[in-house]
Amino acid sequence: MAALAQTVPAAETGSQTFTLGTVEVSGQRQADQGAGDAQRVDSAEMAQANANTVADAVRQMPGINLSRNNRNEETINVRGFDSRQVPIYVDGIPLYVPYDGYVDLGRFTTFDLAEINVAKAGASLLYGPNTLGGAVNLVTRKPVKAFEGDARIGFGSGKERKAAVNLGGNLGSWYYQLGASYLDADNFPLPKGFKDFKAKPSDTGNHRENAYRTDKRLSFKVGLTPNATDEYALGYVRQEGEKGNPVYTGTSTGKNAARYWRWPYWDKDSIYFLSTTRIGSSNVLKTRLYHDTYKNGLDMYKDGSYAQHDPTSSYKDVSQGGSVEWANYSLPGHELRFALHYKQDEHTDAASGKDPEKHYRDVTTSLVAEDRIQLGERWNLTLGLSHEKRKAKEVYFWSAGSTDATNGLAKLSYALTPAGDEIYAIASHKTRFPTIKDRYSARMGRALPNPDLKAEVANHLELGVSGAPWQGGKGQAAVFYSRVNNQIQTMTVDSTACGGTTCDQAQNVGKTRNWGLELSLAQKLSAQWSASAGYTYLNRTNLSDRSITLTDTPRQRVFASLQWNPHAQWQLRTELEAEQGRKVPLAASGQSSVYQMAGYGVLNLRARYLPRPDTTLDFGVANVGDKWYELADGLPMPGRTLYVNLGYRF
Repeated sequence: MAALAQTVPAAETGSQTFTLGTVEVSGQRQADQGAGDAQRVDSAEMAQANANTVADAVRQMPGINLSRNNRNEETINVRGFDSRQVPIYVDGIPLYVPYDGYVDLGRFTTFDLAEINVAKAGASLLYGPNTLGGAVNLVTRKPVKAFEGDARIGFGSGKERKAAVNLGGNLGSWYYQLGASYLDADNFPLPKGFKDFKAKPSDTGNHRENAYRTDKRLSFKVGLTPNATDEYALGYVRQEGEKGNPVYTGTSTGKNAARYWRWPYWDKDSIYFLSTTRIGSSNVLKTRLYHDTYKNGLDMYKDGSYAQHDPTSSYKDVSQGGSVEWANYSLPGHELRFALHYKQDEHTDAASGKDPEKHYRDVTTSLVAEDRIQLGERWNLTLGLSHEKRKAKEVYFWSAGSTDATNGLAKLSYALTPAGDEIYAIASHKTRFPTIKDRYSARMGRALPNPDLKAEVANHLELGVSGAPWQGGKGQAAVFYSRVNNQIQTMTVDSTACGGTTCDQAQNVGKTRNWGLELSLAQKLSAQWSASAGYTYLNRTNLSDRSITLTDTPRQRVFASLQWNPHAQWQLRTELEAEQGRKVPLAASGQSSVYQMAGYGVLNLRARYLPRPDTTLDFGVANVGDKWYELADGLPMPGRTLYVNLGYRF
């Protein structure tokens, strides 16, 4: 492994990755899958897999599984940690909705991304607060040529239509990047053998009702690069979405199992500034400033006629903040980094009926120190420490509260070869602050707030190896163990404040344990054949109450592919996605009743034709066997779907 740089590293050239938007960069960018437990997928892989959304892109990685809830939201679990505990970033800027900490990854398209980076237990503390289970960073594009771009159009089952264009230019001392995309679908096909078990079925045809979606996105970025190390970029992103909420089709007769909901708007505006500046020969100063606005509206209808709905439930969330990071390379064998993060989150519930407008405001700060040390020619050690605080500055009606937390990280690695193969060990102590919803939601009058909830805590251990085990092969293997304390769970407390004798309340009482194994291997079999596979085994136990089952994660999961290039102009690919051992709560029953999902295996077939070097024609069939499977009770996944995409590069 190359020695750590003793001078400021120069900016990367020849890649469309916007390196100013990456977080874990040590001297020079790590290649391919990254080091340790970090993984990545690039834009070419996303396009070939027809991964239109971030959820579709990351579900192929070991350790990650997709979940879909009764709000028609797509979320991920990383080694058993959900989207609140594994925050999402765009170019290093936190993306999660301030109110509840979740992100609907089905609303975020991939057309303007260069790559997606996923870090787990070893995620750098430089990301900032709440990386209890890791971090996911969506990295946008940066042009390389004086003028470049691409365009694509596509069509698919369910009357899916998509169009996207990216244009950019790098003029040496400055650059620009523009992206626009449109993704729309009316529904999706129902699988063979599907049945709606409700007394009055709403899905009686061959496609899923109320499963429409529209997502529009516009992004623009302009940057200055006055020299080889300094860079300043200003960006703006506008996205507009709307979606239906397919109705529950399972066997539960719970009062709230069937929801006739629609979101007339799901919009986000973001403006941000990123910079990196060399100071002398051994110092770099990086800044991130951002202002994000989230707007969301929900219409709740009486029945499947969708003729009349309650007054639109709307909210507006605003996040603004920034970070300053100082990197110092003056000490031999050391990369010292210090960072300060500041984030202000605001949530507003619009006035409804007799209820007045409700406003909440949190301020979160974090101080970080990290040192990447070269212990010898092959040994490297990373040590990190951070202290964070979250304080409620404004709260509707209830009393304000605050909490703080300390995080630590240690990673020791040994370079097996100069090419970057390594064996590593990670020990980390990570936390997640409770959200506004965790602390203050009255849950329609059923719960008491808890302003002084503490942060959830996870202690991680991991041992792994990554690199090329033999000619033509590239892989990773890891065993991991995580112990979570102070996990937030809903408890029943004696109180008459909820209209009876008891109330629900979120408390720090949960203790859980996650452990498992991840394996991945990509193998070049010959000039025409290649294969890859990833396997995850995950065991989760509720230590605080073993009678309560932990849900929404499979025990075993496999994603494998085989590719054949019979001709320079043709690529043929088959994929297998399978899982077993997923348990989910029955709809409208919370954790009181748990359902064991049947295991499933889904086969996809894809083909790519290149009539010219700058043109691609992709077409394929997903779920070839038309398998009826679900990731949540009563919410079937799409049956057999077809698609065709045409792409052109300028």
